[in-house]
Amino acid sequence: MSILLGTPGAGDLDEVVRALVEWRQEGASMQLHSGDVGFYWQFGPEVTAAALRTWSREGRILGVGLVDGPELVRLAIAPEASKDEELARQMADDVTRPERGVLSAGKAHVEALWGGRFRELLQEDGWELDEPWIPMVRDLSGPVAGSGLRVEVVGPERVDDRVAVHRGAFAGSKFSVERWRAMAAGTPYADARCLVGYNDQGDAVAATTVWSAGPGKPGLLEPLGVHSDHQGHGYGRAIAGAAAAALRDMGSSSATVCAEGSNAGAVATYRSAGFQPQPEVRDLRRVG
Repeated sequence: MSILLGTPGAGDLDEVVRALVEWRQEGASMQLHSGDVGFYWQFGPEVTAAALRTWSREGRILGVGLVDGPELVRLAIAPEASKDEELARQMADDVTRPERGVLSAGKAHVEALWGGRFRELLQEDGWELDEPWIPMVRDLSGPVAGSGLRVEVVGPERVDDRVAVHRGAFAGSKFSVERWRAMAAGTPYADARCLVGYNDQGDAVAATTVWSAGPGKPGLLEPLGVHSDHQGHGYGRAIAGAAAAALRDMGSSSATVCAEGSNAGAVATYRSAGFQPQPEVRDLRRVG
């Protein structure tokens, strides 16, 4: 049976999220997580649905893509489909040809972090390896020590602090209270928590959002940041440790995050919080 490329409607989002949750397995390669879709939900369900692509056979979703701008698609596939030749060829064809509505012509990037036929096909077609990413994993089978930072779960009364830290950590960010509310109203946020860390003076200094994929599955930190006015005091390590503790409380088997290989500071921060680096992975790029 043929593979069908589709764009879900807002009413189909729960089905897409369920597929991503089902595919998360301990020890598997990192790929698009339900939390990635959850964070994108800040733009609203209609915009989120329009940014998603699905590849299905006989009504069953086998692949999901999040078009994160005209030059990047972030992908995930069902674990059993990594060697599916028909799926690999259809996905490779769809992301390569701009008329299919996945990526625009010219310069483009594909995040497909699993090994297999799909990556081989793109490389055979001239796609190149991009800059390295370092997956970081913290096992949560044992207890997580306290972070040394006062950490609060964000509810309506702490949204302003959550937004202020994010905007202070990521230059140019347009994250807002309205976007947080849209994100928190999304299906994936039912298995998520926003955390804000406060220093001894009561200043909001660090924040993150943690996304569970359900008990016994890897959870995700996305995003994590320290306000630029408060960097260099170990608050990144502290909030990363608090994130791991929160995911353990939610039943996650591990806490995962992916750091740019060129960002030695981020890798060192996660290491100091008990996250262990895994073999580097690379996106694929097409030079325009």
